[in-house]
Amino acid sequence: MQHLTDTIAALATPHGSGGMAVIRISGQNAVSCSDQFFQPVRGKLPSQMQGYTCSYGYFINPDHEILDDVVLTVFKNPHSYTGEDTVEISCHGGRFLSQKILRTVLSCPQIRLAEAGEFTKRAFLNGKLSLTQAEAVADLISASGENAVKYARTLRDGATFRKISEFSQIILEILSDLAVWADYPDEDIPGVDTNILGVKMQQLLSDMNQLMSSYDYGRILREGLHTVIAGKPNVGKSTLFNVLSGCERSIVTDIAGTTRDVVEEQIRLGDVILRLSDTAGVHHTADTVEKIGVERSLSSLEQADLILAVFDMSAPLSEEDKILLDKLPQDKTIIVYNKSDQSSNDFNQNLLLHFSPVETVEISAKNQDHITELQAAVERFAARHATPAEDGMIANERQRSCLENALSAVQEALDALSMGLALDAVTVSLDAAADALLQLTGERVTDKVVDTVFQRFCVGK
Repeated sequence: MQHLTDTIAALATPHGSGGMAVIRISGQNAVSCSDQFFQPVRGKLPSQMQGYTCSYGYFINPDHEILDDVVLTVFKNPHSYTGEDTVEISCHGGRFLSQKILRTVLSCPQIRLAEAGEFTKRAFLNGKLSLTQAEAVADLISASGENAVKYARTLRDGATFRKISEFSQIILEILSDLAVWADYPDEDIPGVDTNILGVKMQQLLSDMNQLMSSYDYGRILREGLHTVIAGKPNVGKSTLFNVLSGCERSIVTDIAGTTRDVVEEQIRLGDVILRLSDTAGVHHTADTVEKIGVERSLSSLEQADLILAVFDMSAPLSEEDKILLDKLPQDKTIIVYNKSDQSSNDFNQNLLLHFSPVETVEISAKNQDHITELQAAVERFAARHATPAEDGMIANERQRSCLENALSAVQEALDALSMGLALDAVTVSLDAAADALLQLTGERVTDKVVDTVFQRFCVGK
């Protein structure tokens, strides 16, 4: 596309006041145009500088007035982020000053304002990044925790691309063998051993499913654990919700059934992001509104990644507690014994032993006692869902859809082989699988998909 040959510029640091701001310029005119507004204190003009070198000087406007003292860095193609000639101007970070410098840069007729994500888009189109690596750049920018940063950095370094490339190579080797056998039937070439072929495809299917299983953890890193606080009325669910949220989002009273609908908040607990939901207490009721709230609470248990099931230690377990226990999935539940400061001899924890939850924690939400133990339990729960970063990860819905299509095509090839169909049918299905994997990495992708991927980037990246 013609506009991708333009020279572009944008503020590469966040808008606002700060110690420093960076204006990035990329394209064939980036260096020559910089000669017009950079006056070195000593040394060379940008067009005379080598790549990966810096120069201190003054940024001047068309009237030759000094706007700021700056450091200018030159990156020469192809050894730059975008693969093009690139100039970065580091100036003082005042909002007015950085915008004035950017406007001066854009006054050069050969330079236009960059679109959202256009620098990274050019890096992709110039072969500096695969599409999965480019998407990891966006994840790195938006990462909200240490684990999210670690995984995004590993994916940015190409972990997913390498794993998908391994799958593609296996498929291409099989297709090559099938093509040679089909194209040269009169040559003395050994026939295709369908048993060996079946074993190869079965292993490929297993490895691809293993990668697909990483999608849930990728979603958790990106969006947070969908966490539901559940329990009967007045066990302290809303108090716990407010303690974790750091503010009074849920109404807390001594009256059972105060919460009648789901209240939601996104919070950080240690290094884990939780999309936290406080639900109506699970109990029998004839009240129409309360009944709807209870139904929503039970429904939310099925959709949750993590359930904090709260029980009141100041009272015996009730039938309502037992109703909740019957609804709880063991593999995603942490039992929270609340009101530990009011613990009663009538509270029988042994009744919960058969449940064997992932974790059991005693707290006092009202006094904020042992919240750190709950945090540690949540962090351990999240860690159990982690996959090795170096094995790659399916990080978003686009990647998941492409891999799902590839999986479906490999399964079709395996089914065709097991039913004794002609090997041409196997070839057609494996061709479709290879195409889906190339779409995943961006090696074969439409302009519309590329545009959609980079629309979620900020301007300047």
